[in-house]
Amino acid sequence: MYALATVAHRDRVHGCIEKSGRFFPLDDIAGLPGSLAALFARWSDHAALVEHAAGACDPTRDGLAAADVQILTPLQYPGKVLCAGANYYDHLAEMGVKDLRKEAQRLFFFFKPPRNALVGPGRTVRYPARSQMFDWEIELAAVIGRTAKDLSPDDALGCVAGYSVGIDLSARDLNQAPETFYKFDWVAGKAQDTCCPLGPRIVPAALVGDAQNLALELKVNGETKQNARTSGMIFDIREQLVLLSSIMTLDPGDVLLTGTPAGVGFPKRTFLQRGDRVAATIENIGTLEVEIQ
Repeated sequence: MYALATVAHRDRVHGCIEKSGRFFPLDDIAGLPGSLAALFARWSDHAALVEHAAGACDPTRDGLAAADVQILTPLQYPGKVLCAGANYYDHLAEMGVKDLRKEAQRLFFFFKPPRNALVGPGRTVRYPARSQMFDWEIELAAVIGRTAKDLSPDDALGCVAGYSVGIDLSARDLNQAPETFYKFDWVAGKAQDTCCPLGPRIVPAALVGDAQNLALELKVNGETKQNARTSGMIFDIREQLVLLSSIMTLDPGDVLLTGTPAGVGFPKRTFLQRGDRVAATIENIGTLEVEIQ
């Protein structure tokens, strides 16, 4: 087992193979680019070499120790971060939706600004200055590994290079615009700086197992808030990719957040505070932990 990560070490940023808790810079491996963005830009060309290099990495004597690096968000930075909204049955139920039939739902997406929203683990999230209702959402994140347009259900998952842990942080009060005819302000609510922690690693799709049946858990200050499986999605990953690629071209390195299950703060009017620690765990990928400043 191995994964891909980005770390800072001695004032340099390195894309790395992560194995057994140690980090092996890609720029030390012949034939590989130094960043994950460049790696995914030609993932089909690089995947076999990455796998071979990972097999040769020896954590007992080589690599950088976790204590000696700062783990960053793995992609610096993707072209697009796309997010599926309201895509778990139990989340719809907790938000008060009465008709939970799939045919009564519409799959929709919104954007987060990659360079400003993506952050890695640590004291990295800033509480939005104008919000008092800052909420959490754990999401499985899929990373695109090849240019994709008008995908079919049969070939959709083939464009996914790997998976990561995402946290969609939402300013619920800024998201609402009840006095207007359009009712929601998706930019104000969903596009705040540092509102999309992603990481701490990307696990190649072949090593994740069945991405449509992974356990997800989110804790705030050690208390479990969300506990579900990706099998609870209304529209599965394949369906999301098919629809998205009918709307726009998906580029290598793009990120898709696939929705969140029940357990968010909004229904109970319980929200994040400065100093809170959020830990999001997805089976076969790991835990992403951030602190709200």
